[in-house]
Amino acid sequence: MESKKVHHNWFASWFDSPYYHILYSNRDEDEASDFVDEISEYLNLKDGSKILDIACGKGRHSRHLNRLGYNVTGTDLSEENIKYCREYENDSLHFFKHDMRRLFRINYFDAAVNLFTSFGYFEHNRDDKMAIKAAAKGLKKNGKFVIDFMNVSKIALNLVPQNKSTIEGIEFTINRSAGNNFITKNIQFSDNGHDYNFDEKVKMLTLNDFKELFNHASLKIVDIFGNYQLDAFDEKTSDRLILVASK
Repeated sequence: MESKKVHHNWFASWFDSPYYHILYSNRDEDEASDFVDEISEYLNLKDGSKILDIACGKGRHSRHLNRLGYNVTGTDLSEENIKYCREYENDSLHFFKHDMRRLFRINYFDAAVNLFTSFGYFEHNRDDKMAIKAAAKGLKKNGKFVIDFMNVSKIALNLVPQNKSTIEGIEFTINRSAGNNFITKNIQFSDNGHDYNFDEKVKMLTLNDFKELFNHASLKIVDIFGNYQLDAFDEKTSDRLILVASK
């Protein structure tokens, strides 16, 4: 049976797929919460401050920020994600289907976050620029922008070419490769008599790339961290590249 391959704007279809959430259902919720606590403490925002969570997924970071006392808006391209998130809405927690490349609000938020490698999906650099610029325009003067990305230098060196995992009775085969400035995961599996084949692509953006993007959006980098405990960034050994910029 021929498998269905999804090419155009892979993220629009893959992130809306129930299989995306099955594959990543084992993500560490405690680690995510601890990181949000660290970032919240670091930013030291007043109670009720307005925070934008860009590419919020199923809203776990948004909900945690809201529990910490902030007025949080989560945006995501996936209709399914937003539908799920809306069940958790309250007076100070709202979710909207939105493309990060488009303006959402202007001079409105005290901080914006883009967490857990939720960037680098676009083929063209102009789209990356549009996304960072849109985030910057949404911030009040002196507002902070936090982006949590993978450390591509370390990832590329330690790429596991293939692994298989069975989750909820579905065997996923994941092939990884680096080339054409992207790290690509090819994900294949079968369910209910259908074969599926998705590509997940993330651009190999380095610290210098982000410096350029931020500069273009008139954002000033104020801190660079290398993990969720907010230790200093080291290109060779750090697991993450976490940047904090100010408008």
